[in-house]
Amino acid sequence: MRLRNRSDFGRVYRGGRSFANGQFVVYWSKQPVAEPFRLGISASKKIGNAVVRNRMRRVIKEIIRLNEARIVPKVDFIIIVRKPAVMMETSQLEKSIMHVLRKAGLLKR
Repeated sequence: MRLRNRSDFGRVYRGGRSFANGQFVVYWSKQPVAEPFRLGISASKKIGNAVVRNRMRRVIKEIIRLNEARIVPKVDFIIIVRKPAVMMETSQLEKSIMHVLRKAGLLKR
């Protein structure tokens, strides 16, 4: 369910495709072992202190969990949080994440 080790992150960054909007960047690549998919979240120190970064990670994980059925299987993806996302409410964040996933072609038809 989660991308954890550095090599997996590196593989997705190197061999994957990326799409972005104002709040998020998503890198993704097909992966036969990912059941149903694997998610990594990157929140750099630029967006805020540890409290802010961890809150963003928790909110994003919850949004993905609630929309799990809509995401295509067998894919690894990394969501990178940009600074403007910190000021948004959860409903706006969900809309923005779904927008960037739709742009990347990661949502089921």
